[in-house]
Amino acid sequence: MEKLVTTALPYANGPIHLGHLVEHVQADIWVRFQRLIGRQCLFLCGDDAHGSAIMLAAEKSGIQPEQWIETIRQEHYRDFQDFLVDYDLYHTTHSDENKQLSCEIYKTLRDSGLIERKRVTQAYDDQANMFLPDRYVKGTCPKCGSEDQYGDSCEQCGAVYTPDQLLNPKSVLTQTTPIYKDSEHYFFALSKCQDLLEDWVGRGALQPEVEKKLSEWFDHGLKNWDISRDAPYFGIEIPDAPGKYFYVWMDAPIGYIAATKHWANSRGLDEKKMWSHDSKTDIVHFIGKDILYFHGLFWPAILHHAGYKTPDHIYAHGFLTINGKKMSKSRGTYVTARAYLDAFDPDYLRYYFAAKLSPTISDIDLNWTEFASRINAELIGKIINIGSRCTCFIHRYFSGVLSDHLSDEALYQQIISNESTLLQLYDSRDYNQCLRLLLQMADQVNQYLDQVKPWAMVKDESVLDQVGPICTLGVSVFYSLMGFLSPVLPGTFERVQSFLRVEHSNWSDFCRPLLSQQIDVFPRLLERVKLSDASFIDE
Repeated sequence: MEKLVTTALPYANGPIHLGHLVEHVQADIWVRFQRLIGRQCLFLCGDDAHGSAIMLAAEKSGIQPEQWIETIRQEHYRDFQDFLVDYDLYHTTHSDENKQLSCEIYKTLRDSGLIERKRVTQAYDDQANMFLPDRYVKGTCPKCGSEDQYGDSCEQCGAVYTPDQLLNPKSVLTQTTPIYKDSEHYFFALSKCQDLLEDWVGRGALQPEVEKKLSEWFDHGLKNWDISRDAPYFGIEIPDAPGKYFYVWMDAPIGYIAATKHWANSRGLDEKKMWSHDSKTDIVHFIGKDILYFHGLFWPAILHHAGYKTPDHIYAHGFLTINGKKMSKSRGTYVTARAYLDAFDPDYLRYYFAAKLSPTISDIDLNWTEFASRINAELIGKIINIGSRCTCFIHRYFSGVLSDHLSDEALYQQIISNESTLLQLYDSRDYNQCLRLLLQMADQVNQYLDQVKPWAMVKDESVLDQVGPICTLGVSVFYSLMGFLSPVLPGTFERVQSFLRVEHSNWSDFCRPLLSQQIDVFPRLLERVKLSDASFIDE
């Protein structure tokens, strides 16, 4: 396997929303591109299915946690499938493979002297009679002063801390001020891994701004990481510690290996060939910038000391805002994947996200007015319109058969010569520049058609025979544009393939004109966006 690609595991406590889709669409575009140019990619994800939050949610619903997480997993997978995110496997961390691997990795770390025990003071809700998970304590960030922040990290400044460091802490369960009680916990000795991680961070696996961010933690010295939680807890029990469970950030990333194992073993293969120290498989993680600490420091340290390959690339992205505001149910900016799908084609959002995504970790904004404009004016008005205006003449005057030559071979080659730049832009995840170039290519052929005016030429029988090669040029460029866009618009491209009667699936196929080809009548590939179709948009 040439590349093993993962996205962060959605937590099994609620529906997929548009913020999740930024990452899953970004990764899916990249994987589709890799496959298009002939590279083997294994694309994996699954639900993060453990933790107190899930235990409490299941209890509130009156069902067992196992039933809760499987229902959520199926809903998550359905949403991703309907957004055309093409996973080879959508697994779960609540699996036999993950339990086995988590325990094995823990024992290896323990036997290597990297697991330490010490008593810690923990937030405890006296009214709910339980220790509180970090995310069940909210308060004011001790570093930047932002309010309503979780007990483990700040979404505003990225600071990592413990719940007792929060200012004005409150229990999410009862809104009471937590008390603090002692309990013995198990720690991964991250402080012993600083030299290893400083070397790893400098190897080029990270974006420059991510490398800079992670290096800031080295300046203060890495702290040992608490990997245990007290009962009651839904998760994997630590082998030599009854009543103690792995914290989700211990077993969740191991879920990447567990998913690989499940996929490989079901095919009679060995997952170790992809995750061993000397593996030739590139391990690629797509994540949000809010979980850099876990994936960029904690995870590679565990992998290295457990005898596994560290990631070759970690690609982080920024947050999604909607109309300039953070996603929020109370503000009406929280939109689920299913609500969107009830109103619009999934390819619209894939196109919009691609037009916004770059290789950086900058936040992106979903502005619904701009969304409609990009789909209607760019995608339909500039690109889809090329196919529509040219195929109608092919059917009306040439029995639906494309010409055996192009009207301007030099122009076609000039436009298609941009494919080498598109290759580089896709590979580097610079999708916004990729789409910008594709629109420039569309502008070239539209300007040519406006210049030669085939709609006027068909009225003059003496030049009617020239219209076929002109429109064949237009259809050929349209097919190339849609082929180059196929990682972004897989659903639309499938419909294009159908009416053009082509079955090509390789990048090089999009660099050759369609000649002497019988084609079907142009279908309505995409409808124009009407924002009034969506109840969640307040125009």
